Amino acid sequence: MKVFLLFFLGVFSMEIKKTNGIQKDEFQTSSGKFSVYFLGHASLFFTYNDQVIYVDPCSQYGDYSSLPKATLILITHHHFDHFDTAAIAKVITPSTQIIVNQTVYNQWRKGTVMKNGEKKVFNGIEIEAVPAYNLTRGREQFHPRGGRDNGYVITLGGRRIYIAGDTENIPEMSGLGKIYIAFLPMNQPYTMLPEQVAEAARRIKPEILYPYHYGDTDPQALVRLLKNEPSIEVRIRNLR
Repeated sequence: MKVFLLFFLGVFSMEIKKTNGIQKDEFQTSSGKFSVYFLGHASLFFTYNDQVIYVDPCSQYGDYSSLPKATLILITHHHFDHFDTAAIAKVITPSTQIIVNQTVYNQWRKGTVMKNGEKKVFNGIEIEAVPAYNLTRGREQFHPRGGRDNGYVITLGGRRIYIAGDTENIPEMSGLGKIYIAFLPMNQPYTMLPEQVAEAARRIKPEILYPYHYGDTDPQALVRLLKNEPSIEVRIRNLR
């Protein structure tokens, strides 16, 4: 298993590139290249051909006034570290498509609602909304079962990317199909322990796994748990 580590003292794996100081990974597809930019926590954006796709923009994790304008924005749920209208305002244009869950729409009255299980195509990009919720007794109130919150599977050039949102290792992960990249959250009590992320990864079997939203959880714990899974490449980026 290849493991790419970020060291905050300035030593970087050769795999990591930077653009305007933001960590970036690049990938090839049958329809061109896409890049993933790691802003922090659950905030990411993708570039693919002429598309710029943001996930859960949050001002705490980036200066959005200096970032490219969005063609598509995905919001997983209404919590402040995932839904920030100030950040959205800095990248939105009149033609930006915004995908939200029902709770965000109820608060904001903007965006296109996608419910768990729905698939839509925006700007030629397929988006599937998938469940995201807590399983552990006593933690269900954070992200309740029943379809309130979303994860998303987006397809870029035939590559399916799973952005889990705030969830635990729920049974529905077993039915996602072939996943190229998975972003799985790792900070109990709100999402998963490293052991839960490892169990989820063994079921999803992504080619590349990024733990994200990991707060003070040690991402090296996940590396150790998956050291005997050569088909899963764990990449650690600054997504605290």
